[in-house]
Amino acid sequence: MRQVAEIFPTERQRLYNRFAGRLETAYNLSRKVVSFQANKDKPVYRWFKYKEGFSSSLVKYFLTEYSSKPGRVLDPFAGVGTTLFAAQELGWKSYGIELLPVGDSVMQAREALNGIDTEQLTKTVKNIWTELAEVDLYDQHIKHISITKDAFPDETEKYLNKYLTYCSKIKEKKIQAVMRFAAFSVLEEISFTRKDGQYLRWDYRSKRKLSGKPFDKGKILTFEDALKHKLHQIITDLSPNTSASLFNQFESNGHEQHPVKIIQGSCLEELPKFEDDFFDFIVTSPPYCNRYDYTRTYALELVYLGCSNEQVRDLRQTMLSCTVENKEKIDQLNQFYTSIDRSETFDHVMKVYDNSAAMTEVNKVLDELNKLQKLNNNNIPRMVRNYFLELCFVICEMARVTKNGGYCVMVNDNVRYGGEEISVDLILSEFAENFGYNINKIFVLPKGKGNSSQQMGNYGRTEVRKCVYLWQKR
Repeated sequence: MRQVAEIFPTERQRLYNRFAGRLETAYNLSRKVVSFQANKDKPVYRWFKYKEGFSSSLVKYFLTEYSSKPGRVLDPFAGVGTTLFAAQELGWKSYGIELLPVGDSVMQAREALNGIDTEQLTKTVKNIWTELAEVDLYDQHIKHISITKDAFPDETEKYLNKYLTYCSKIKEKKIQAVMRFAAFSVLEEISFTRKDGQYLRWDYRSKRKLSGKPFDKGKILTFEDALKHKLHQIITDLSPNTSASLFNQFESNGHEQHPVKIIQGSCLEELPKFEDDFFDFIVTSPPYCNRYDYTRTYALELVYLGCSNEQVRDLRQTMLSCTVENKEKIDQLNQFYTSIDRSETFDHVMKVYDNSAAMTEVNKVLDELNKLQKLNNNNIPRMVRNYFLELCFVICEMARVTKNGGYCVMVNDNVRYGGEEISVDLILSEFAENFGYNINKIFVLPKGKGNSSQQMGNYGRTEVRKCVYLWQKR
């Protein structure tokens, strides 16, 4: 049987040859910096474990290296707001778009810190266990969905509901926001679950009927122990007497602090609402084309925030197509651009996408691999096709709202399916070039990303590129 590579000419190689001079190994950009790892011990950033982000150091590096003064910065996939708050510290006016309520909740809690009465917060924390002991009847409940049912020990669930009831009665909204956030931040620690790539992994001690080898996540903290530690961490980071405190950090940078602008929604619909040439800089990292479903990995946090099964399902379909369950959005996008009287933009984006020979090759190769039953899910070709198509729309809008001479920095990983590498960096850069960006550099991390264990067994240990793209509006 002929190999797929023999059936189709290698347009990806031609695209690589065209951009080869822009690829540069960046020895100053470690995996730690281009991930959340570098934030783990920093005040505020360490409060909530959000592995899908990048470090504040990365944001500050590019903003200071490529801008002479603060301006407006955008992150259309804002996550928990690393771009927004790192830029804020440098005096930038920050704007972020985020679809998942998880990220929005973290950003809103952080915004609540501005002008918060730390003495009152400390007093509230000091009195909390006395107050909780007096909560006999609770009218606030976590309403579980099927994928979170029985996630907590019974005693923990009871305390969570009592705590939510207690928080609902706190009159000072900023104090209430921070207190709610404290419990939100420890849900994984007090549950039978652990976030594991595309899903939640369940401990053998849960009530669930589990197949396969039993999983032991180790110590499961009580609600009281986990919450006490988190509240102590928050108070410590807010204390002006601590050398690493948030306030000392803000005071030392010497820049005026502007409130961040947080927009909850899909960037596919929110980006077109900005005026042309509005931003000086964009720093972002879209979801990767890796099948990770954030509505599952962050399911505990979503139900804590009150999301119903229907809302979670809708979020899954609204997010960028990066899971095999995502349906096509092309008709929806067509209707949307028609409704805002920009049908010509829709046509232009479709033309750029259809004219990409490398993209066409990827789609054909994946379709052929599907026919040969070389993919472990036959919806992968649809997911990849729609992932790039939707990002084509996003990049078009990002280019439109970037000022001439302004920059876009994007973090993303290449991926591999059925042994075939998909050059995410090169295809997205080709899109960007067509929409008015110059491709200044594609910074390649010295150490790439290895295959999954499944692909490694079939195709060997082959790394794919992990990159940071630097585009400049011409």
